[in-house]
Amino acid sequence: DDVTPLLTADDFYFDANRRIYRHLTDMRRDNSSIDLLLLVNRLQNADELDAVGGQEYLADVMHSVPVMYNAVHYANIVKDKSTLRQLIHAGSLIIQDAYAPNVSTKDLLNRASMQVLVLAETQTSNKVTDMSSLMMELTSYLHSVAGDERNGVKTGFKDLDTLIDGLHPGELVIAAARPGMGKTAFALNIAENVAFTENNTVMFVSLEMDKIELARRLVCSRGHIDSGKMRKGFLSTAEQGKTWDIMNEFSQVKMFIDDTPGRTVAEIAAVSRRLKRQEDLKLLVIDYLSLITPEDTNDPRQEQVAKIARRLKILARELHVPILCLAQLNRQTEAGGKDGNRPRLSHLRESGAIEQDADVVMFIHREDVYLDKEKAAEKDLIGRAKIIVAKQRNGATDDIDLYWKGEWTRFLDPAKHHEGEYVEDFGDYGQPEGPPADF
Repeated sequence: DDVTPLLTADDFYFDANRRIYRHLTDMRRDNSSIDLLLLVNRLQNADELDAVGGQEYLADVMHSVPVMYNAVHYANIVKDKSTLRQLIHAGSLIIQDAYAPNVSTKDLLNRASMQVLVLAETQTSNKVTDMSSLMMELTSYLHSVAGDERNGVKTGFKDLDTLIDGLHPGELVIAAARPGMGKTAFALNIAENVAFTENNTVMFVSLEMDKIELARRLVCSRGHIDSGKMRKGFLSTAEQGKTWDIMNEFSQVKMFIDDTPGRTVAEIAAVSRRLKRQEDLKLLVIDYLSLITPEDTNDPRQEQVAKIARRLKILARELHVPILCLAQLNRQTEAGGKDGNRPRLSHLRESGAIEQDADVVMFIHREDVYLDKEKAAEKDLIGRAKIIVAKQRNGATDDIDLYWKGEWTRFLDPAKHHEGEYVEDFGDYGQPEGPPADF
């Protein structure tokens, strides 16, 4: 019982030892007693006694270690040697691939990274904690958070932060929506708030939009500037001045953008580890899950997505940072039904494993997207948005009301929206007087 959490049969180098250990673990699993006679009988029934060297070899094994008390120590030695052999094997495969003709450097790096990552994930641990030690750790934790309202990284949306208590280190948070709902804008709003208000380091991995488009969105959102006018070059003198100031503000924060298309989890992990080490990364945002390149393109799509979701959860725990990953919903949300177009967990696209591995699943939903303008206005739905927290591993679920300001690509808290806090304020630049000659 002390050894089996540490070792598998494949950790043994000699085939005879692998066979013997496999039978011993099977006997333990079947609640069978274990002694030399029962083991011999089992090996004989399986026609493997001669393959392991017969009763003579078993007797030698029985007398080779005089002190049973050190079994765990011996098991750790076996495990370490097994890990070294696997590293040697992985290195040999990498060398072999490097000499292969027509292999791209990027593909080689991805395979090499995944081989090492898979090896790291398969390492077992016998680390269990007794309740006395655990209660001491809990006491330290409770003292550290007592009276502290900043337990998690705050999203900047008051009601959402009250419900989920921010984005917590080690958590995988999925924000999903149909196209056109503003999920990228929502993620950028959170990233902007964490970088400015929280003064923390954020990395935004964009697998769909290029960095210039993201920068434009960020500036328009923070400066309350019409993104359509900026894209067409129709900014007034006042808007130009505000734009320069906002750009200067962004140049002072620790926000990093990676717009390399086709990133794998291994590549995202490598960049994130470096930022964690050098800049104390506090939030990783990925836009979006379905565009992450799978480690094995031959796997069924559902299995690919399941592996990606699992790797992201492991990465969040390894880095001890929250990962906010965007995801798509399938077309069933557009079919209506008794709940109308309200998204549900079953609408997560391509794999139920996303729901399984995520600590928090939230949906961005705007009912006016499904209605014509007249009907939406009649129902007072224009600009209204909901963040539907459909799963929270450590808390309640609920709906959060927000407002959507499309021209700014920004979501707003209802209270601030009604107070008129988010209005076009150009300060000393004066009011926009129309498009300039050029910008």
